[in-house]
Amino acid sequence: MPECDTCNNYEWDEDTQEYFCAADMDEDDYGRLMQEGKHHSGCPYWQSDDEYAVVRHQAF
Repeated sequence: MPECDTCNNYEWDEDTQEYFCAADMDEDDYGRLMQEGKHHSGCPYWQSDDEYAVVRHQAF
């Protein structure tokens, strides 16, 4: 289950001193996401922030 803190779209904002979702979605998309209760699990905008996931199998 994807969580925001492991998402590539979850970024730190220096001005507000807090994390925010930087996924490119409009108000309708955000409203639908909140209404469906998919804020954390099942988010269509979740992307892994593990940049080595693709090549990890080649390490051994």
